[in-house]
Amino acid sequence: MTTDISHPDPAAGQRGPADHAIRQQIIDAADAHFARFGYGKTTVADLAKAVGFSKAYIYKFFESKQAIGEAICAQCLDKIMVAALAAVDEARTPTEKFRRLFSAITTKSTELLFQEKLLYDLAANSATEQWPSALGYLARVETTLREIILLGRETGEFERKTPIDETCSAIMLAMQPFMHPLLLEFNLDGLPESQTRVINLILRSLAP
Repeated sequence: MTTDISHPDPAAGQRGPADHAIRQQIIDAADAHFARFGYGKTTVADLAKAVGFSKAYIYKFFESKQAIGEAICAQCLDKIMVAALAAVDEARTPTEKFRRLFSAITTKSTELLFQEKLLYDLAANSATEQWPSALGYLARVETTLREIILLGRETGEFERKTPIDETCSAIMLAMQPFMHPLLLEFNLDGLPESQTRVINLILRSLAP
């Protein structure tokens, strides 16, 4: 089943053909440059020099430095989402799908964001400033969650009285400490026990 939720465009600020080889070349060069010098201290002029193109040529593909950061961040968030969906697909019951969705998100986020400061800084900026890449990612997570909840209601595992929008919104809020980069960093020492306790509490509230 598929639920229609509007997804903010993670490609906002990008120009030209989406699959152009030069676009990925710029993204890769920016990735390396940000990792060495930091996102905040890097200018488009710096990136142009590093990649060997003029600023004007880079602007044919990205309207700003943030748009380049968006592209890097979107690639990272897509890896997290792919891992989460694979974990959900392996589960048989809605309850187990629910557990695996958020456990996989936290595990993959921790793996990617805290092994490389660049990705953490970009993800933190993305989440805090509500970049389209972050909003689109959260929308995808909520879409998957909604499908799991609806499946659980169909099979009788979950209660049906609470409006679905209210249920999904509340769960997304409850899971923020294990999804938002800044909050996740603060909660790392308590994993996985703290997340398991929250998931158990949510599942008890979903019981019919």
